[in-house]
Amino acid sequence: MVAVLGWLVPMSLPERSSYNSQSGADPGLRQVIGRLSTTLERDQLVTQVTHDLQQQLAVDRVLLYYFYCEWKGQVTFEALSHPQLSIFGSTGPDECFNGDYAALYLAGRIRAIADIETEPIAECHRDFLRNLQVRANLVVPVLTPQGLWGLLVAHHCQSTRIWSDRDTKCLQQGATTLATSPAIRGDQSDDFG
Repeated sequence: MVAVLGWLVPMSLPERSSYNSQSGADPGLRQVIGRLSTTLERDQLVTQVTHDLQQQLAVDRVLLYYFYCEWKGQVTFEALSHPQLSIFGSTGPDECFNGDYAALYLAGRIRAIADIETEPIAECHRDFLRNLQVRANLVVPVLTPQGLWGLLVAHHCQSTRIWSDRDTKCLQQGATTLATSPAIRGDQSDDFG
């Protein structure tokens, strides 16, 4: 069982330690099996967290923007109210997310935008959000001991939205669930791609 946003979610994956105890197994095979098990565990957890948050917040889209190298990333998971809102694989505008923004998120920045049309943001950021059909967004960092692992993002596409403290706390709890998972905390180098 794994705790996801306060709930216990059954994990049907075998324990990694059981692979290591197989005396006759090839060490390379054990390593591959252990890595696959970790990847499946991580993917199942991220899928569950994004789905739960999308339902709890009643938003159009919740996504994980994963950093595969320094300040370059892409949408690797999403939960949607409608399939046509998918932005899976989107990489974002590199010119808008730079070291200055990264430093803010590394420091724990939470960014709530109730209306992208009236918020004082960079024009490249506004255009990027418009292209994604976003009208309001909420962003929290997923911070591991290694640094900024990703961003957990809620998008409201249908209209503006004033984000409540409860909304922010739910997204923060989801980010904490991800950041403290051994499958994420100890697997910094894996790609989702």
